[in-house]
Amino acid sequence: MAAILGINVFHPDAAACLVVDGKLVAAIAQERLGPRRKHTGDFPADAVRAVLAEGGLSPGDLTHIALGRQPGANRLAKARYLLARPANAAKAVRQGLTRGNRIQSLKDTLAGALDLDPATIGARTHLVEHHVAHIASAYYCSPFDSAGGFSLDGSGDFASAMAARCTGTRIDILDRVTLPHSLGHFYTAICQFIGFDLFGEEYKVMGLAPYGEDRYAAEMARIVRLEGTPWFQVDPRYLDVWHGLAASRVNEAGQLRLGTIYSQQLVRMFGPPRRRDDPLTQREKDIARSAQAMFERAASQCLETLAKRVPLERLAMAGGCALNGVMNARVLREGLAGEVFLHPAASDDGTAIGAAMHCWHQELGRSDRFVMRHAYWGPTHQESAIRAALHAHGLRARECTDPAEAADVAAGLIAKGTVVGWFQGRSEWGPRALGNRSILANPAIPDMKDRINRKIKRRESFRPFAPSVLRSDVARYFEQDLASPFMMHVVRFRREWRTAFPAVTHVDGTGRLQTVSAEDNPLYCALIEGVKRRTGHGMVLNTSFNENEPVVETPAQALDCYLRTDLDALVMGRFVLVKERAGDEDAAPAGAASDR
Repeated sequence: MAAILGINVFHPDAAACLVVDGKLVAAIAQERLGPRRKHTGDFPADAVRAVLAEGGLSPGDLTHIALGRQPGANRLAKARYLLARPANAAKAVRQGLTRGNRIQSLKDTLAGALDLDPATIGARTHLVEHHVAHIASAYYCSPFDSAGGFSLDGSGDFASAMAARCTGTRIDILDRVTLPHSLGHFYTAICQFIGFDLFGEEYKVMGLAPYGEDRYAAEMARIVRLEGTPWFQVDPRYLDVWHGLAASRVNEAGQLRLGTIYSQQLVRMFGPPRRRDDPLTQREKDIARSAQAMFERAASQCLETLAKRVPLERLAMAGGCALNGVMNARVLREGLAGEVFLHPAASDDGTAIGAAMHCWHQELGRSDRFVMRHAYWGPTHQESAIRAALHAHGLRARECTDPAEAADVAAGLIAKGTVVGWFQGRSEWGPRALGNRSILANPAIPDMKDRINRKIKRRESFRPFAPSVLRSDVARYFEQDLASPFMMHVVRFRREWRTAFPAVTHVDGTGRLQTVSAEDNPLYCALIEGVKRRTGHGMVLNTSFNENEPVVETPAQALDCYLRTDLDALVMGRFVLVKERAGDEDAAPAGAASDR
């Protein structure tokens, strides 16, 4: 038996997965467990325990530990960079030595985190260059036997992008973009400048962009240069990444806050940066729009360059920038690639799976492939845990005969305007709630978006919610008929539907689409079909089950979120709770004794 523990460690979005004989068994990010801090870089001890428990294994059963980091990668590029910046050299060398020592002592660190004697862990360590791990996470989980591979993010192992040819079980690197050139750092710098300064808030720039105009195209073209290069170049005078990364810290709320990575040159270009609590002005909206437009132009050029080396009938893509759903939809709309597989955990958490699958295919030389057809790889929670959570609060809920009946009850509540917390099965892998840890509502109700934003999610009003749509109904509502089971595409509604679903239609007429089928998630599909029987539309509003925290993982966390927010109802497994103000004949009010 080959039991491979894949981990992302010593970096934000810490995570773990377990691959046994080439098949994924479980995967979860550390942020969902333990102290529950978004994007935590803590050692993922809780995640390791969770995936091992799901596989029924102990640390001593592991044959390999795989990590998407390779300190020795891209040494020549590092040397050139430091020779041009001698002031940074000594500090960079110290950081590199520290990072390398931590990785070399990985097994000892793992043993210490699990309170074990290091001698009990006999697994071999398999290190994979960061962007190879990203590409591996997409290609080795795809149904493709050949594809172009592309990875794009801030940086990892001193590279910010990688292009590859993927054939059989081989991933052959064609080219890299190394620092200081980074589209991810460019996007993060703009994100910080307009006031979103916590780690991982780039999605807010994408959400804000449709409110603006591309008035700063010329300025963006001075920062990101596309002429004379097959990929892109970023003018380092506008960024101060070294200083920003060194100044990163975790604030009192447990949130990771990067130091400022833009320079005074950017301030001279755009004026004073917005502070986090300042009102958003048209300037910030226009900067967001221009940054998104430049990102799309640069990413498009990258794929056009890759297509000259590898036919892009099929594309496997990952890296944090692959979460940009606007760009992903453009790739298909403009024919930049044919079929595309995007790993659901495209950020650095996904490198855990990429490294593990790379170990299986390259270190062990095995050809058996795994295809990721869904994203539900978190821990299993038994019905006893739901009962215990209810008992701890002195609550008794209606017990449906089975989850299918509970799905029909939930569909009835949603159709009538009730906002439902929906907790089922194993949790999702990646940042998106895909129908197992979701807050669900009727997207046709005009004030639903504002109501959820104001009373439950407590977040910025400009941020859109996602439509979960039956796969068979996508062409009815959207201009692009595509499958997006991992919610990775922002697609334009057909003109005749743009006012019909105000709670999930963004200001530019788009929606961040999740397609749902019985093959992907039969219970969630049954719920949406139940809504369709009542409303005529196979669509629900879907947002993550949380309130400014990581997505809920356990029944106790789901119940706590339900009780402290203005959620109307909660459905966990086959148990249904409804608050008094949302009372319905199909479900008992919260705290009422059940007759069943």
